Amino acid sequence: MIRKIIHIDEEKCNGCGLCAKACHEGAIDIIDGKAKLVRENFCDGFGDCLPNCPTGAISFEEREAPAYDEAAVKKAQEEKKTEEKKTEAMKMEGMKMEEMKHEHHEGGCPGSKVMQFTQNGAAGVPFRTAEPVSRLGQWPCQIKLVPTQAPFYENAKLLIAADCTAYAYANMHEDFMRGKVTIIGCPKLDGVDYTEKLTEIIKNNNIRSVTIVRMEVPCCGGLQRAAENALRNSGKFIPWQVVTISRDGRILDE
Repeated sequence: MIRKIIHIDEEKCNGCGLCAKACHEGAIDIIDGKAKLVRENFCDGFGDCLPNCPTGAISFEEREAPAYDEAAVKKAQEEKKTEEKKTEAMKMEGMKMEEMKHEHHEGGCPGSKVMQFTQNGAAGVPFRTAEPVSRLGQWPCQIKLVPTQAPFYENAKLLIAADCTAYAYANMHEDFMRGKVTIIGCPKLDGVDYTEKLTEIIKNNNIRSVTIVRMEVPCCGGLQRAAENALRNSGKFIPWQVVTISRDGRILDE
């Protein structure tokens, strides 16, 4: 049938995810950093997503499209609510178990004990000084060592950074780490694919945004791919960006 339905201009879309959040029917997903109308029969044509788009990437068009399926939308909404309740219950239980485990901390490496900092403005607390200060907000920070669930992830901005970025980019703490939960790694040195662990972190915690900071070297592509795959696998609509640092310490793109 010919009906009014939304159109998304991918050239204008910045992948912020606001349209997906505004679409209560769940017709829009963020795929490869771009908003896409993936369920045409879920789009009611009312355009709740339009005013939420900061770049003007969404408009109306009239074209051949399946009819709006209200029953399917309601079923999907109920399934989503049920899944969210289960996830929340699992998250709370997991947080309790993590807290108990780290309170007792029997065996294992003492250096991997979970800690959260508030001094020196590390967690966004203002701290006025002429001296440089650390903005690391938690411990541990290595991807291989961080837990998949912890209180410091709650409502956090997540920074996923390549090990070398802090050495190449002089103002890493102020420009990228401040106010964020920072986790670092190097897939080449660790010899692992971080996708599964990053997926668990993003899926099971209330993450507000994700920033990926990588070096320009090819091996850093593994870190970026793992983070992007984790965002897709999580099933969440979270604003994200990739920043590339040159070997001589310049920001190449944002």
